[in-house]
Amino acid sequence: MQILTAFTAKARHGASRAAAATVFLGALCAAGLSLAQPQTYPDKPIRFIVPSPPGGGTDAMSRLLAGKLGELKWQMVVDNRAGAGGNLGLDLAAKSPPDGYTLVMGESSNLTINPFLYKSLPFDPAKDVAPVALVGTVPLVLVVAPGRPFNSLPSLIVAARVAAAEKKSLVFASSGNGTVGHLVGEMWQRASGATLLHVPYKGAGPVMTDLLGGQVDLHFASLPAALPLVKSGKLRALAVTSAQRVPSLPGVPTFIESGFAGFDYSVFYGLLVPAGTPKSIVARLNTEINRALQTPDMRANLLERGVEVRPGSPEQFGVFLRNERSKWARAVKESGATVD
Repeated sequence: MQILTAFTAKARHGASRAAAATVFLGALCAAGLSLAQPQTYPDKPIRFIVPSPPGGGTDAMSRLLAGKLGELKWQMVVDNRAGAGGNLGLDLAAKSPPDGYTLVMGESSNLTINPFLYKSLPFDPAKDVAPVALVGTVPLVLVVAPGRPFNSLPSLIVAARVAAAEKKSLVFASSGNGTVGHLVGEMWQRASGATLLHVPYKGAGPVMTDLLGGQVDLHFASLPAALPLVKSGKLRALAVTSAQRVPSLPGVPTFIESGFAGFDYSVFYGLLVPAGTPKSIVARLNTEINRALQTPDMRANLLERGVEVRPGSPEQFGVFLRNERSKWARAVKESGATVD
């Protein structure tokens, strides 16, 4: 009996030692994890990839947001990676480590149009990058030179039909095949029955030069690019492509108001990270980005540029992207546009 009691006591003592060892090892592991994954994120600058050249609208908005994030909390380093219709910068982001230190500004073209426009892409925007936050949307505005005889959509349609009857065509310019302006122009031709001659340019700058010079008749322009020229009277705005009128051009009707039901097309901007980035980091980024977007000076600055701020969750941005892909897939197919 004494032997059995001694054996039991020894067993209990061994079990308590094992339990203590387990607790100790667990504490060491926790400490190791703590060292490997610092509680303070971020502990270094975040690279902010902008898939467009310096000086453009996307770059200006990205730098504005990066600066505001810096004022509030974090250091952002803007990295312009232009090329291939915005694909180059997004591909770089998709192939970056998913550690929360790479952020990329996506937009309509490289996220929802190019997958259907290009025969192949080196990345899948639906799988290789993860949505963080929708920044905002910007409508297009149909602009013509003031010297043109049409000052409304109905009069433009009449002029297009008269030109077609005379074996001529009104010319609508875009900043390139498959761009938002090109696709929206093609969609409007189908909706209106007007026949226009599309002339693609290499960028919006040359388009505006020839529009002001009278070499082309009309252009579906990004609102921020056209706004100063419309307000100065150098261009005439006939309609905007948003569902509601824009505050910066309150006297300009929407296409929907003008009889084109459902004609709602806008360029959007949103921030993404490499797929696989921890959800906790995505949530932190989303919180800080939305906080920056909702500061009074940021909202006022973006509104002045024609941007409607659209804060929301990563999940809401994901739903938005799926809807936009469906819309633009149809537009690309109907236009017949392709890029090798």
